[in-house]
Amino acid sequence: MPNNDHAPSLDDLRVFLAVADANGFRTAAKRLGQSPSTVSETITRLEVRLGVPLFSRTTRSIMLTEAGRALATRTAPLLSEARAALDEASSSQSTVRGRLRLNVPGAVMFDILPPIIDRYMAAHPQVRVELVVEDRLVDITAADCDAGIRYGEHLQQDMIAIPIGPRRQQAALAAAPAYLERRGTPEHPSDLLQHDCIRIRISGAAVGAWEFEHGEETLLVDPPSRLIVNTAGAMASIDLARRGQGLVYTFRNWLHPHFADNTLVPVLEDWWQRYDGPRLYFSRRFMPAPLRAFVDQVAQER
Repeated sequence: MPNNDHAPSLDDLRVFLAVADANGFRTAAKRLGQSPSTVSETITRLEVRLGVPLFSRTTRSIMLTEAGRALATRTAPLLSEARAALDEASSSQSTVRGRLRLNVPGAVMFDILPPIIDRYMAAHPQVRVELVVEDRLVDITAADCDAGIRYGEHLQQDMIAIPIGPRRQQAALAAAPAYLERRGTPEHPSDLLQHDCIRIRISGAAVGAWEFEHGEETLLVDPPSRLIVNTAGAMASIDLARRGQGLVYTFRNWLHPHFADNTLVPVLEDWWQRYDGPRLYFSRRFMPAPLRAFVDQVAQER
C-alpha cells in the first residue's frame, strides 16, 4: 500500500528524472554530484511512498516501468516550470539570479563556449552555471537542463534553435611532418585507404566515415582505423597525430594552433568540408530568467 503521509519532494523527483534520462544510477549520480548509493536510496524511498516500482532492474541495466514512464512524462515539464517560476521570482529587472544548466558536446568546450560563458558570468554574477558535457542528444527537460547545444540534429517540434558561436565551421585533415615524410602525402581522399588514420568515435555510435567535398563532388571515405579515440579524448587524438601516429580529421579550429607552430601539416585542403556551426536549443514553453538572459546575449553576439 502506498505511503501518502508525505508527498515526494521536488528533490526526489529531480533524482528520479535524472535516473530515467541516464538509464542508470551511476551516470545519474555523476550528473547530480551525489553517490550512486544515495541515488539508489532516493529511488527506493520514492517507490515505497508511491507503492509502485518505477524501474525494472536487472544486473546490467534498468528500465522505466509503465508507472515510471507516466510519472516522468507528467513531472518533467512541471519541475522545469516550477524552477523557472522560482528563478523569475528571485530575479528583478536589474539582477538575474538562479541556475543555468546547459547540456553540451565536447566539441564546443575547446574554444567556442568558454568565452561566451565568461562574458555571461561577468554580466550576471548571481547566476550559477553548470555545464553537462556529453555527445548524445538528450531530452533536456528530463535531464533537468535549461538548454542544449548540438550540431544539426533533428529537434522536437516544441524546441527553438538559434546559432551560437560561428555560423559556419570546417573540418580539416592533418598529419605530422614526420609521418608524411615516412608515408607520403595523400593527393586524393581515396589515398587515405592506404594510410594510418586516427578516428574519433561519438559515444554509443559507430565510427563515422570521413566526408570530403570538392566543388559539386562529395566523397565518403572509411579509412582503416589504426587508432580509435572516444570523443571524450578528442584532444589526445590530435596529440597522437602530432607524434606521428597517423592522419586526423577533425575541427579546423582545433588544429589551427598546430598548423601555426608547424607540428601538424594541412592535408587535402581543397577537399575540406564546410558545415553549419552549433545551435543552442531550448523549449519554447519554459524560459527561466537565467536562460532568457543567456539567449539574449547569444542573439546580440550573432
